Amino acid sequence: MKITLKDGSVKEYESAKSVIDIAYDISEGLARMACAGEVNGQVVDLRTVIEEDCTLNILTARDPEGLRVVRHTCSHVLAQAVKTLFPEAKLAIGPAIDTGYYYDFEAAPFSREDLDNIEKEMKKIIKKGEKLEKFTLPREEAIAFMEQKGEPYKVELIRDLPEDAVISFYQQGDFVDLCAGPHLMSTKGIKAYKLTSSSGAYWRGKSENAMLQRIYGSAFATKEELEAYLQHLEDIKKRDHNKLGREMELFTTVDVIGQGLPLLMPKGVKIIQTLQRWIEDLEDNEWGYVRTKTPLMAKSDLYKISGHWDHYKDGMFVLGDEEKDKEVFALRPMTCPFQYFVYKNSQKSYRDLPIRYGETSTLFRNEDSGEMHGLTRVRQFTISEGHLIVRPDQMVEEFKNCLALAKHCLTTLGVEEDVTYHLSKWDPDNREKYIGEPEVWEETEQHIREVLTELNIPFVEDVGEAAFYGPKVDINARNVYGKEDTMITIQWDALLAEQFDMYYIDQNGDKVRPYIIHRTSMGCYERTLAWLIEKYAGLFPTWLCPEQVRVLPISEKYLDYASKVGKELKANGVQVTVDQRSEKIGYKIREARLNKVPYMLVVGEKEEAEGKVSVRSRYLGDEGMKDLDQFIGEICKEIRTKEIRKIEVQENK
Repeated sequence: MKITLKDGSVKEYESAKSVIDIAYDISEGLARMACAGEVNGQVVDLRTVIEEDCTLNILTARDPEGLRVVRHTCSHVLAQAVKTLFPEAKLAIGPAIDTGYYYDFEAAPFSREDLDNIEKEMKKIIKKGEKLEKFTLPREEAIAFMEQKGEPYKVELIRDLPEDAVISFYQQGDFVDLCAGPHLMSTKGIKAYKLTSSSGAYWRGKSENAMLQRIYGSAFATKEELEAYLQHLEDIKKRDHNKLGREMELFTTVDVIGQGLPLLMPKGVKIIQTLQRWIEDLEDNEWGYVRTKTPLMAKSDLYKISGHWDHYKDGMFVLGDEEKDKEVFALRPMTCPFQYFVYKNSQKSYRDLPIRYGETSTLFRNEDSGEMHGLTRVRQFTISEGHLIVRPDQMVEEFKNCLALAKHCLTTLGVEEDVTYHLSKWDPDNREKYIGEPEVWEETEQHIREVLTELNIPFVEDVGEAAFYGPKVDINARNVYGKEDTMITIQWDALLAEQFDMYYIDQNGDKVRPYIIHRTSMGCYERTLAWLIEKYAGLFPTWLCPEQVRVLPISEKYLDYASKVGKELKANGVQVTVDQRSEKIGYKIREARLNKVPYMLVVGEKEEAEGKVSVRSRYLGDEGMKDLDQFIGEICKEIRTKEIRKIEVQENK
């Protein structure tokens, strides 16, 4: 038997050997560090016996897949500790994830004190160095085994497996868990770990199922790596828009108003107002859009034509009962059907196309309560929505232009390097989810694929992520916790024009169906605000700041001059406030920094006498005295060009 190692060398054995035995044959030090093996590219348990020629890589905690094995074993230690301290808790699932691991339990919510006690119990288990032993049972015996242990969630998981399946378990001490592995040889292989948080989680991610309690943790090869990760967690908590946005008084939520219905505060409104005016002017003046304004609700008849009633009703807020009421309405989840009737209001010629409709649309979607978070996923939101009605021969060029507009918006906001592009396709194995014939889907998906390739835009393909009426490009970004959200969507639609009997008259006088592009230029304003809060940690580019300048008089004697400076700035379109409080100037400066104001103008006797201001900025610190007109010219240019200045002074970060 020939075993080809990672470095290309070959080991020969006369009989079968386990991965761990081969590791010891290579190096005792390597064997002590080993977490798993990679046989012919597949990660396997160290206990796995190799019986034929193969390639083998011994994985340690320095390897990503090896570290996953450490984390998976740590999740079992966590489960054992919970069962020791909370015997009535029921086990659900406990996988390794990119940032560590988690385990779900049916139990009362866990406090931070509970997590600390669980960690102490984990330490005892790891110190014992319990060996992990694997065994298997036939399906029916496995069900009986877990029923006898009183673990209903494990029983449900086993029942979902094929009847002829052989079910594997891992045992450490007197704790046994259903698991496919792989795992460490013993708990002593866990060197650095920490429980980080707990939260509620629905069983199997479905809101109709039981609410479980999820404990998150992480593990690393060394304590130094763990400490660095924990510091990273603290840093991202400071950027979390749900925390920082509230602290900055950009938005809030109120229980009696409802989950997923945020209240935007004056500062938050100012940022969104700035974004909205920019997008509307950009679309209308530079990209050829015309504005529509359509109702926030419609009768069910409209959504039945579009197909939303059959394919999206569960995600809508329905007003009325079809069995009892003469008319049933629904709050709109999107604007497209409304804009189609704007198009149909008059007959169109091929010369009239393309028509680009833009609308700042408030939409409503009945999101699951477990999915909502801050401003990123809400039940009422506003988007920069648009629908382009085009001739088939115009479709590719207009689709490219929509991508160009989206990239322009991302670049202006300074986030173009933070996104990934996805071709969201239909799932041919789930036909009832979609309308249209397979050849239409294949053709439109290929068009998008060719456009992205031609534009040298890297992308991945996601099966089953298309809308029910067409494939799309989703431009996604990750939040500070690593969760990916769609920020901008551009969708190819060759089907809904038929549903709505939309047509134009071609050069031969014939009626022809147009194509439609559904798109956003910047996406959802609320989600974009959340993204920008986290991207800039609240230190927005000056053009987006709700307060761009704060004028700080040294004493009350200079209030009149401070007010004059403020009026001059305001007259030039700068968002400015004057701090008129009887506080020391040092206190005022510190507070302005905490409020993340990009510019502070200190004024006193010398400034008033010379018609100047002393400028302090988050970018360069103390910039010295400047003529007021000079400063106004500089900041107005910065705002007008939407410049993103680099912060160079540590004290202002």
